[in-house]
Amino acid sequence: MLIDIAILLLILWFLGFIGVYALGAYIHILLIIAVILILVRIIRGENPF
Repeated sequence: MLIDIAILLLILWFLGFIGVYALGAYIHILLIIAVILILVRIIRGENPF
């Protein structure tokens, strides 16, 4: 579940990076959240991908 959310956030970040300038700050916040979720999975000992 967490990895699905992280992947979704990464996709949204990428879409925002290439075209949606008005939401730029929000997209970068989503990227940070996605990275944190992946790190949480690694710390728990689960496969991050």
